[in-house]
Amino acid sequence: MRRTFEDLVAEAAAAPVEGWDFSWLDGRAGEERPSWGYARLLAERMAGASAALDIQTGGGEVLAGLPVLPPVTVATESWPPNIPLAAARLRARGAALVADDEEPRLPFRSGVFDLVTSRHPVRTWWAEIARVLRPGGAYLSQKVGPRSVFELAEFFLGPLEGSARAPEAARAEAEAAGLTVVDLRTERLRMEFHDVGAVIYFLRKVIWIVPGFTVERHLARLRDLHDRIEAEGPFVAHSSRVLIEARRPE
Repeated sequence: MRRTFEDLVAEAAAAPVEGWDFSWLDGRAGEERPSWGYARLLAERMAGASAALDIQTGGGEVLAGLPVLPPVTVATESWPPNIPLAAARLRARGAALVADDEEPRLPFRSGVFDLVTSRHPVRTWWAEIARVLRPGGAYLSQKVGPRSVFELAEFFLGPLEGSARAPEAARAEAEAAGLTVVDLRTERLRMEFHDVGAVIYFLRKVIWIVPGFTVERHLARLRDLHDRIEAEGPFVAHSSRVLIEARRPE
């Protein structure tokens, strides 16, 4: 039995969106994963580190789920709903959370970490990362790339200009901060949304795709999208991901 537009909207609008767990979308939306396997790379780097910092850790799900954490592990997060979730998860693993405002300066002394990581940072403060890294230390990040999920954004907002998240710009910024880029890769990955509720949940959680999104403000377009999915099948978009690893010279 097909669920009505009203039922799908009500369910998705009421679903909690704290943290960075997308399991609510299981069976309702899907996204290809980058071939490099960020979680695997992160686990390998963390297992070999002595002091690590994870910037913009979200709800702490990725960091807390790693098999091994360094003896000194610290994370930062600024979004208030995420802070208690991340603090509890990381405390259980012997790691600490520092609430910050995602603006420089990072609240740490210079040269104290041999590994700094960040998954999907809103913005990368390269000079600060270089400052807190020890000589020979590394930064590993999976970033959102250019024109990510633009098909969905443009459905609601109309034609958009190109994104400023070009991989080569990240290389230039890292090198300007005194780091050496040792790996830089990018991929575009297929996404599918199987019902309008999945779209609502996604846009409530990933708030930069359609800035200011609310069900009430975008109700007409949501109904159009529901009708399109019912008639044509899943709404297809493409995410963009960039892997970058950089080192501070000895």
